[in-house]
Amino acid sequence: MRKLFTFLSLIFALVVFSKNTANAQYKNALGVRVGDYTGISFKTFLQQDRALDLILGFKDKSSYSAIRFTGLYEVHKPIPFEDGTLQWYYGGGASIGGIDYKNIDKNDFLLSADGVLGLDYRFAEAPINVSFDWKPALQFTPDADFKAGQFGFSVRVTF
Repeated sequence: MRKLFTFLSLIFALVVFSKNTANAQYKNALGVRVGDYTGISFKTFLQQDRALDLILGFKDKSSYSAIRFTGLYEVHKPIPFEDGTLQWYYGGGASIGGIDYKNIDKNDFLLSADGVLGLDYRFAEAPINVSFDWKPALQFTPDADFKAGQFGFSVRVTF
């Protein structure tokens, strides 16, 4: 509990005291996301430091398969780095989707409120963007649950 409080306090301090605005190194990016759900990721910057990240993810386990569409609004902040292309970001959004159970004849609707905290890097010499994030979710259906262990890695082509 103490480690969680320390971690959340550090994140809060970064958000409150970070007054620099990030310069978007790209306008749009399309690629692949690997994590709890694997799929396609599209990120577009609405302003220089504000982005919309849309993720279409799939999961296939032995007892069920699932599809989930996630929309996240993200705020990007710069991290001092050699070429200035490293940023951290935070934000929130929602997911909708469906679950198909393989062993029984049952389908469920999936709905959650999602948060995101991550790092974003744009290679200066190539149109490639990579990001690593933590995406906790408060799931409302089919079962009320908090999904804290959702991490993801994305590789995208920028344009």
